Amino acid sequence: MEHQIKFIPPGKTIKVRPGSSVLHAAREARVFIATRCGGNAGCLMCKVEVVQGRESALTPPSDAERYKLGPLLEQGIRLACQARICGSAEVKLPEDPLKAAIRKQLEKQSADDELW
Repeated sequence: MEHQIKFIPPGKTIKVRPGSSVLHAAREARVFIATRCGGNAGCLMCKVEVVQGRESALTPPSDAERYKLGPLLEQGIRLACQARICGSAEVKLPEDPLKAAIRKQLEKQSADDELW
């Protein structure tokens, strides 16, 4: 039996085998999630946010995840390399830092333009 996982953005959905990591599923879907540690919970770069109500679609956090993420777990943040799929899941990917900086600059410029 396969499970589906949806990545937001870009809105891609892929079917994977139960027990696949979110990181592995992302790679299969050709969705980029940054990582430097090779999936060993060492770099904390692969943080994703589980869509509210879909938390049970992933296995409970590992000890490594609990140690690394601490209170972020309560906000639905998981490590893609550690979280395993056990149901139909949806995860939000963090915004690329460069795109975030550009978006903030454009929002500021737009707000400044409205003042004139």
